[in-house]
Amino acid sequence: MTTRELQENWQKEKGRWKPVRLLFEIASARIEERRVSKFVVYQIVVIQTGSFDSHKAVVERRYSDFEKMHKSLLKSFGEEIEDVAFPRKHLTCNLAAATISERARLLKDYLRQLYAIRAVRRSRDFVDFLTRPELREAFGCLRAGQYARALDVLGRVLPLQEKLTAHWPPALVPALCAVLVCHRDLERPAEAFAAGERALHCLQAREGHRYYVPLLEAMVRLAYELGKDLVSLQGRLDDSRLRKPSHGGFTLKELTVREYLP
Repeated sequence: MTTRELQENWQKEKGRWKPVRLLFEIASARIEERRVSKFVVYQIVVIQTGSFDSHKAVVERRYSDFEKMHKSLLKSFGEEIEDVAFPRKHLTCNLAAATISERARLLKDYLRQLYAIRAVRRSRDFVDFLTRPELREAFGCLRAGQYARALDVLGRVLPLQEKLTAHWPPALVPALCAVLVCHRDLERPAEAFAAGERALHCLQAREGHRYYVPLLEAMVRLAYELGKDLVSLQGRLDDSRLRKPSHGGFTLKELTVREYLP
């Protein structure tokens, strides 16, 4: 290729792989009252900037959830976030409308500042803050056999998890495999197979990943059930078994039900 052709090709690739940029809003806040306490729940809306985002995410978190994340981040990224201001709790008037409104504004700015720091936005603490409660709920429903409910929750949290972990696609694999298991047990093999294809794409050639062989085994069975060409899948499975004879003996479902335990 000529120098000009190389430059044009680089520009095309550069345009194709645009980094994900997220915008955080505190859309609303409400007071919840329990038997012995009152607290504020903040509704966080996360959208992707630069293009139409049909999968905006909405999650709800308490101030104590923000505080817990901040303490964890300080342990790992003390220097990086030393200039990031965390809204402090007031000794009085915590539930006053003006206080809640001001804190919502400050929490929005806090999330924006954290996301601007690459190491922080890619950290487990930050990603878990925005996704773990919903993933725990979804996997709890899976363990209870509530597959439709699990799929509903996964359908809401997976797009957000995908945006947050674009730098590490294998992070999506457990949730995608949970989608496969739910659809399969609801006797929806086509939907299960589609979820499995996404999971395999995330894994690429990571044959050492603990989900790789169980996922291929499930996909071979689904391909047979759907009348699809399973030669390629079976070949990958056979090759992987030759290289790594034992993968622990777990089925895909046995692996997924062990995720996000309370």
